[in-house]
Amino acid sequence: MKKQTINWIILSIGIELLLILSGSCKKKDNNTNPPDTNNCVSSAIFNSNKTYGALIDIDGNKYKTITIGSQTWMAENLRTTKYRNGDPIEKANAVSAWRSIISGAYCNFLNTDNCDTIVTYGRLYNWYAMADSRNVAPPGWHVPTHEDWITLITYLGGEDSAGVKLKESSTIHWSIPNTSSNNETGFTALPGGFRGDQGWYYPMGYNGAWGTSTEIGSYVWHVYMNSGHSYVHPEPGVKNEGVSIRCMKD
Repeated sequence: MKKQTINWIILSIGIELLLILSGSCKKKDNNTNPPDTNNCVSSAIFNSNKTYGALIDIDGNKYKTITIGSQTWMAENLRTTKYRNGDPIEKANAVSAWRSIISGAYCNFLNTDNCDTIVTYGRLYNWYAMADSRNVAPPGWHVPTHEDWITLITYLGGEDSAGVKLKESSTIHWSIPNTSSNNETGFTALPGGFRGDQGWYYPMGYNGAWGTSTEIGSYVWHVYMNSGHSYVHPEPGVKNEGVSIRCMKD
């Protein structure tokens, strides 16, 4: 799969082992005091030529939104810790907890509590959180389907070139070369990392992975972008993989 390489696997395993040895991974975490991200600063570089809308989730997190063709999307990755009705989404830091959970869960990349990082890249969620009837999306919004993403990709000229128009146009967050990216849509896709079904983290910078609500057999559709390519690549993923979410307006 394009999202995995041996180098990333080795690096992510090493990082996770360090986290385990340092005691930073806990068997189970509560959500009573998640980091307050409302006063933190995103380092994302948006398209200054675009007019952005605004959206607030149940945690009070503020997001930019952008209209592309007939669709309106979040221009930032979701970072809520609660479902729409106020129930907490379970936070699963430990490798063992993440790989075994079969209900909605989220984590921060490498279990960070750095609120500037969380505001910039958002949080990672498994498919069970995306499919939960309590809904992770704010009212009037939804987790996009595979078809929603295909509509966006088709409008932008197809899989081979759509990534150029969606990715942030710098190498501050994306690894070099971030091929020809110009963010002409204002979508400002960022490489928020990825958490595999076995609980290991794959580094930020190289890949961005976004979830959909659509099942495909025992798998689900995810969408990937890569720093070395111009493509947007829909691909089947595993339900307990941790990916970013970009909600879409109903």
